[in-house]
Amino acid sequence: MKKDLPINIVEDISIAVVLENATPESKSWTVYLINEKSTDLTNVLVSSRGYGIKDGREVKTTTLRHFLGDVPANSSVQIEVIDTEVFGLTNEYWLSYYIDKTIFDKKYIFLPESIVDENLSKVPVVNKPGVIIGGNN
Repeated sequence: MKKDLPINIVEDISIAVVLENATPESKSWTVYLINEKSTDLTNVLVSSRGYGIKDGREVKTTTLRHFLGDVPANSSVQIEVIDTEVFGLTNEYWLSYYIDKTIFDKKYIFLPESIVDENLSKVPVVNKPGVIIGGNN
């Protein structure tokens, strides 16, 4: 039964949408996985998708699966480049990884219109401005 499974809590792992470059005409954004643990992560897999209402109709993006392999302690790795066109949608990232022989997983959700300049902060490890979910929770 589900109640008999151990609860593997994900801590010190974040997903961030980072502002890479900005010009008066455009901005480029990249999604990163940030491992602030002192432990390496192995067999890291992230699936991403977007969904919601745009221009009065339901929209769903393709689900993308990214195998990141091993992510060293106190490091970051790029997951994907993200288009500003999907910022009006809910953007969901489902993370799975192993530490030793124990599997961990967590869903990270960026709500519509949450990736805006007012929500930017300095992203740890990457040291660039971005919108971050996760960390010590």
